[in-house]
Amino acid sequence: MSTTNPILPSQLLESAVRRDPAAPLITFYDDAAGERVELSATTLANWVAKTANLLQEEFAVGQGSTVAVALPVHWQTAAVLLAVWSCGATVLDTAAEAEGGLAGADLVVAAQDRLAAVEEEPAGGELLGLSLHPLGMGMTGYTGPARDFALEVRAAGDRFAPWTAPTPSSPGLQVGGLELTLSGLAGAAQELADRLGLTEGDRLLVDEATAAETGPVAWLLAPLAAGASLVLCRHPDPTGLATRAAAERVTATLGPEIDGIRALGRPA
Repeated sequence: MSTTNPILPSQLLESAVRRDPAAPLITFYDDAAGERVELSATTLANWVAKTANLLQEEFAVGQGSTVAVALPVHWQTAAVLLAVWSCGATVLDTAAEAEGGLAGADLVVAAQDRLAAVEEEPAGGELLGLSLHPLGMGMTGYTGPARDFALEVRAAGDRFAPWTAPTPSSPGLQVGGLELTLSGLAGAAQELADRLGLTEGDRLLVDEATAAETGPVAWLLAPLAAGASLVLCRHPDPTGLATRAAAERVTATLGPEIDGIRALGRPA
């Protein structure tokens, strides 16, 4: 995606919607739960808009805000990340269990099974919990202070407009000692896609371990920048990946090696 103007993460998703609104953009598998969820570009954009409205209207997330994301690799994580960036805020990508890792976060978005660890951290911000239930059900058996994403996002609007337009030079991602601006995220994603040889129309299979190790620029933004779609596998059963790749018409992998399919980032 070449242009003289800075590109924002939200624009990468907008381009995917314009290119092919109905085709699968993210197909998510969780082999431990027997779960498969498929989202078109339009469906993902709707989730992003509703999530961004929830963050902005209920938690005042906007430019200058920092949102800590303590979520596993998941399709709902993709929606949360893109929503934070749509608001113009910074994603703090850190382990919730790390001592002091949430310091300075205005909002912590966490999976239900990580809320106990999050609540022990002196973050000072508000908490939003995700059940990650495939049918959109809320958290069960939880009585802590976190608000329930699944219940609250339903009432959020389907169209999003930020109160303040995101500034490309504003911080977009903080992970360890690394910081990328909002436009830097999109630029890094395009550079990585080019370096890996990821191209428009590719169907990329990524496993959970590789996605967690490489971060959201690699597993989420680079496919968007390239015009590719994503098959995201959590708790993958290695014995079934070749069959899945054939069924999903996978053309490339990041992490797993499957006979007959090019493995990105590895020697040919």
